[in-house]
Amino acid sequence: MKYSHRLSDAIHILTYIGISDSNTDLSSRAIAGSIDSNPSLVRRLMATLSNAGLITSTPGKISLELSRSAKDISLLDVYKAIEEPQLLHVDPKTNLKCIVGANIQKTLADAYDKIQQQAEQEMANISIQEIVDSILAENKK
Repeated sequence: MKYSHRLSDAIHILTYIGISDSNTDLSSRAIAGSIDSNPSLVRRLMATLSNAGLITSTPGKISLELSRSAKDISLLDVYKAIEEPQLLHVDPKTNLKCIVGANIQKTLADAYDKIQQQAEQEMANISIQEIVDSILAENKK
């Protein structure tokens, strides 16, 4: 199974910008180096984050900043910005002649919806500032 890293990478980009100072290289190449990815992926994610109003940039310059305070950007904001699919997915192919196969999709969909709602509530309570603070604290150890 292939997993998407878009949410993690988008949070990484916002955290990188949130930690940056005036001497930090904010080019897509530098950020891609931090993510261990490629600059084109970073540019696509930055465009998505910009369209969602989470970052601003100056055309023609390597100038990025968070559109609002890091404490005012939640992980849920990022999750919604990148339009990531649901966290959990029901297998759409089951044996409808079996009691479990015939009923598992609806039952799991209901359970997964509850989990999705709880996850989104938790994401709403974690800010980019908390991620920044945690990284800075880890760096001091």
